[in-house]
This record gives sequence, structure tokens and C-alpha cells, in this order.
Amino acid sequence: MTGVPASAANGSSKTGPSQADAISSEEEGGTKPPRGAKIAAAAVNQASVWNIANLLTMLRLLLVPAFVMLMLADGGYDPAWRSVAWAAFAVAMITDLFDGHLARAYNLVTDFGKIADPIADKAIMGAALICLSGLGDLPWWVTIVILGRELGITLLRFLVIRYGVIPASRGGKLKTLTQGVAVGMYILALTGWLATLRFWVMGVAVVLTVATGFDYVRQAIVLRRQGIAERKAALEEAEA
Repeated sequence: MTGVPASAANGSSKTGPSQADAISSEEEGGTKPPRGAKIAAAAVNQASVWNIANLLTMLRLLLVPAFVMLMLADGGYDPAWRSVAWAAFAVAMITDLFDGHLARAYNLVTDFGKIADPIADKAIMGAALICLSGLGDLPWWVTIVILGRELGITLLRFLVIRYGVIPASRGGKLKTLTQGVAVGMYILALTGWLATLRFWVMGVAVVLTVATGFDYVRQAIVLRRQGIAERKAALEEAEA
């Protein structure tokens, strides 16, 4: 910056109060900014709730009831309706890939997005699994394992958030992709070797679901221990 130093503005200079405030607000290490400057800056830096990332998340939430109605239309076994339901599920999965990336890449992260995005993810996957099990296409134990793992890891993240954030691993991302492909294949009325293939894809998804779940538990334990050790060290240093 090339502004006049604050000491000069407040000293012998005859710069008026409004000019001094404007100068000091432009300096990176200047004096106290003018009244309301912090509020204005926060308003500028806070991304609008109505941004493209959140709109995609809202779309995914709206697709959940639409997907359920399409999935159960005409008794739930009509191939045409199942194809339309698959299209709705595919759109939801695709938007899940883009909304988080857009929010991080263009600084569009909001409190609404932090809460709504994981809810939308679990809602569309949970709706698909429950519909499939309810129609008898997928064993209930598969649905219980997958949803139990997802809800359990989400709760675990909240429990250890005071110590840090558990990052999404490559295994977790592969699990999400495999789950989406497997569930999508079950939504479609497949026959023959494709019906056999979806069984094995779902098997891989279940294995990844359980394995990554244990890995997240391990990470949470390590993160908690590190957090407790750091806090203890900080207290000992403060008391010394």
C-alpha cells in the first residue's frame, strides 16, 4: 500500500478526520478502522446463500421426494418409471460432485451449505436404498449396513470436531462412487449378466463402506488423542 502512515495522519498533518479514517483503513497495519468497517467487510466476504453451489444442493434436496414418487410409481416395478427414477438419481449424484467443488473453488462456502450438503447426500442415498429394500430388490441388511455407517461416521465427525476435521479419504471417495454406481444399477430394471454384475458391484460397495468406516474411526481416535495432548502441552506451557 502507498497510504500515509497513521502517525502522520494523526500528528501535525491537517488532514481532516474523514480523510484520516479513509487513509488508515487502506493501510494493512494501520490503526482502528472506521466505524462499521468490520461489518461491511464481513458482509462482502460472506458468500450469498443463493449461490450456484447452494442451488445445486437445494435441487438435490428437491429431487429426493420426486425420486421416491418415480421409484414407487405403478407399484415400483415398471421399467419406464424406474428409468426416469434412475435419471433423477443420476442428476442428484452428479450435482453432488459439483456443488462442493464449486463452493471451495469460488469461495462460496456458507453455513447453509455446510449443513444442507451432507443432509442432501444422505437423503438421496437413503431414499434409494430404502425404496429398493422395500420393493424386495435389495436385502435389508445391505441398507442397514450402509445407512448405519453413514449416520455413525457423520455423528463421529461432530463428536471430534473440537479437535479437528476428519478429511475425506480416497477410500471414502471411492466408496461414494461405488455406492452410487451400484445403487444406480439396482434402480434400473436390469436382467441377465448385468443383473449379476450389479450384485458384485454392490458387494464391493459394502466392503468399501465397512472398511472406510473403520478407517474413519481410527482417524477419529488419533485426532482426539493428538488434540488432548496438544491442549495438555499448552496448559503446561501456560503454567510454566
